[in-house]
Amino acid sequence: MSHLFLEYRPFAGDIVIRNTGTLVSTDQGRSMAYALDTLQQRGKLFIGPGEEVYPGQVVGENPRKHDLPVNPTKAKQLDNMRSSGDGKGIMLSPPVEFSLERAIEYIEIDEYVEATPKHLRLRKRILDANQRRKLKKEVKEAKA
Repeated sequence: MSHLFLEYRPFAGDIVIRNTGTLVSTDQGRSMAYALDTLQQRGKLFIGPGEEVYPGQVVGENPRKHDLPVNPTKAKQLDNMRSSGDGKGIMLSPPVEFSLERAIEYIEIDEYVEATPKHLRLRKRILDANQRRKLKKEVKEAKA
């Protein structure tokens, strides 16, 4: 499905949709700027700070082919000692915004687009990371 159309052509083989993996949330809660600062070094983010996330939600794009479990809710540990990075502010790049059509184009076979009146989210079909890992292992064993 696509919203861009050029012309009809003869069959040219399978269409390659995406060569990248995703950053998948492992925890539930509000995303923190501190955690997103480290995650944006691993890829493009689809969420901003202060957004509610849940386990299995796709929060970003991993440049490598595999999915990477991440924790966007991790807060900075506070203590009474000053650190060398205290004065440094967190600079986050703006999150990637998807339209419904673009989100449908982006997802892989193991992902869903979750559309609500207020949000448009990407998520894994199986939310639990352990169940996803077991299923992937079973599929590999069945192929062998």
